[in-house]
Amino acid sequence: MSAIEELLREDLRGRTAYGAPQLDVPVALNTNESSYAVPPEVVDEIVAAVAAVAPGLNRYPDREFTDLRTDLADYLSRSGTTVRAEQVWAGNGSNEVLLHLLQAFGGQGRTALGFTPAYSMHPIITATTGTTWVDGMRGVGASDRRGGAPFDLSVESAVEQVERHDPHVVFLCSPNNPTGTALTLDVVTAVHDAAPRAVVVVDEAYAEFARAGTPSALTLLEGRPRLVVTRTMSKAFAFAGGRLGYLAADPELVDALRLVRMPYHLSSPAQAIARAALRHADTMLGTVDAIKEQRDRIVESLPGLGLDPVPSDANFVLFGGLRDSATTWQALLDRGVLVRDVGIDHYLRVTAGTPEETTAFLDAVAGLGPDHLEGQP
Repeated sequence: MSAIEELLREDLRGRTAYGAPQLDVPVALNTNESSYAVPPEVVDEIVAAVAAVAPGLNRYPDREFTDLRTDLADYLSRSGTTVRAEQVWAGNGSNEVLLHLLQAFGGQGRTALGFTPAYSMHPIITATTGTTWVDGMRGVGASDRRGGAPFDLSVESAVEQVERHDPHVVFLCSPNNPTGTALTLDVVTAVHDAAPRAVVVVDEAYAEFARAGTPSALTLLEGRPRLVVTRTMSKAFAFAGGRLGYLAADPELVDALRLVRMPYHLSSPAQAIARAALRHADTMLGTVDAIKEQRDRIVESLPGLGLDPVPSDANFVLFGGLRDSATTWQALLDRGVLVRDVGIDHYLRVTAGTPEETTAFLDAVAGLGPDHLEGQP
């Protein structure tokens, strides 16, 4: 063991840092980014917004990011559920928002529960705060796939696991990453009621891509001070490089996060560019329907190639039926298509991109041959 390893916290020794491959390939469909560039008119607004705040960079930014919180509240309220600025919190990507939650409500001697497979950063962030992570389980391998969704989370299963572990923080993803499956609100309310001393976090990073009729947990916030809904501008807003995540919750819970955030954690330029993007919300979201169309095209096309896609409410598709995930991942990369190996045997995940990227992906899959399929001789 090196001197640095000896100095490192024992619970962090041997761990691997989070990171998806960033490779120079013709078709990169592995990190659920938008394949569409920021529109020129929004770029112009962003440049003007940064120019406007640049002379004042000798001063610290608005610590409370008041105007940004107002804009985010207005955006969320467009869904039909009124959200007030005092209910909103933001950070450098949703990961920092999740970190604030765990810093405030996790820690030594406390546990966080998530239902895996789910967003891999949840246990990683949990570990960095000294909180104990508990792997809850979804219906992986269930004989009843309920229309091709082997990763469902039922009310009964979720409640039983929550009651057994009695966590301090519970993570629910809807739509879930990496499966793309959304939760019904009865699961959220049942988990909330079964965990009376837990903050229940509903991660809705992909909410804007959900199919029609898929509900948001924003509708459940009223009267539930322990419920949190997290969102991001990285996905549907095509703003991953802007690094802006946020949440909606009870004002008292939001106030508690001030105890753990770093001073002035959102810079003046960060606040300015996020507000510029929000002023053009309709334009920034203008590619969502096109991306959903490609997602559905992938789901509809893969069965004809011998694969088993999971119906998705996100901007990606998890697909199974592979003999060996790592082998197929490399074979697709050799054909210039980068997808994501999410660590689930016989499955890979592909982001829905442009029509041309979808065609390239499907053509690459079609060229793999039957030896890549599970169950083939």
